[in-house]
Amino acid sequence: MFRGVNAVTLDSKGRMAIPTRYREQLARACNGLMVVTVDRDHCLLLYPHPEWEEIERKIMKLSSFNKQTRQLQRLLVGHATECELDGNGRILLAPPLREFAGLNKDVVLIGQGNKFEIWDEGVWNARRAEWLESEGEGGDKLPPDLESLSL
Repeated sequence: MFRGVNAVTLDSKGRMAIPTRYREQLARACNGLMVVTVDRDHCLLLYPHPEWEEIERKIMKLSSFNKQTRQLQRLLVGHATECELDGNGRILLAPPLREFAGLNKDVVLIGQGNKFEIWDEGVWNARRAEWLESEGEGGDKLPPDLESLSL
């Protein structure tokens, strides 16, 4: 399980160092082979390769006759790019992916259980503040599954 918020820096070639605390886990889970793709929230999703393969199979089994499903297939699978940890624990994020997410130098890596999200730091801070503010305003009603959850 990946968890936590990690501030990281992209170098001039678009390489991002994976925090040391995740490297051994990634070596065991996927031998350092991962897949990065886009998310509709304009961040990137980073999966260990076996996790991605399972998700990709599920996505591609969905009917392509449904417009929303087809769009999701095009976005997620169409942008999926394999990347591998190098000897220094870095991955290379392809230019089209960095452009999609507006990544420059300062980024955050957000653990999300079976994957990571990669956000531009400024965008992450703004979105987080927006989410927290909307929650205080009574925002959207919680789905039934969450209403009974106690934190």
